[in-house]
Formats: sequence, structure tokens, C-alpha cells
Amino acid sequence: QVQLVESGGGSVEPGQSLTLSCAYSGTRSGYYMGWFRHFPGNEREPVAGIDSRGIKAYTGSFTNSVKGRFTISKDNSKKTLYLQMNSLKPEDTAMYYCAADSKNSDFWSGHPGFWGRGTQVTVSS
Repeated sequence: QVQLVESGGGSVEPGQSLTLSCAYSGTRSGYYMGWFRHFPGNEREPVAGIDSRGIKAYTGSFTNSVKGRFTISKDNSKKTLYLQMNSLKPEDTAMYYCAADSKNSDFWSGHPGFWGRGTQVTVSS
């Protein structure tokens, strides 16, 4: 049984940083894992993903781009997925979810098979 448990969310001021963590269990070695975020009124959108070889990918959306600000990483020995978020902006305020799937295509299409419960990130002055 796959379990994903997020932590590390909170309230910060613009320009500050946060690191989200996702403790995972029950995943197979080839699983694709990553982070989604959910803005109220919208569907959850993928933010960043990483495959079993450590190859990373980030959303190509130009809406509130995370490029250069967010970094995904994974520590297999600790079974923990991370999202380092720097230079946070108010528009990054959202619920952030850890997600996993056996196919990266399902992940990036917005339909991973496994979800965590989410952790709230609020950026405001």
C-alpha cells in the first residue's frame, strides 16, 4: 500500500524559503514521484517530478513559473521526497500535494495514482 505523507508547509513572507518533505512507503522502485499544487477554484496542477534515475522535470507553465525557484529532490535511503522553494511569492500560496505513479505520463497529465493529503503553503506580508 502506497502512503505519502507531506510536511513542511507554513506561512512565510514574500522572498523567503520553505522546504516541503514527503515521506513515502509502499512505492516500487520505478515509480515517478513529484509535487502538485492546488489553487482554490482550480484543478491541481503538477509542479515538479523526478524519476527513478533522478531525472527532474518542472512545469512548463508560464503562469507563476517555478523555474529557477523550486528544486525537487529525493533521498531514497530516507524514502523522502523534497521540494525546496526559494523566493516565494504570494501567488505560490496553495495546497501542495505529493504524488506518485508508475507512469510519468499519468503524473504530468494530472492523474497520478497516489496522493498525499497535502500541506498548506501561505505567502503573505
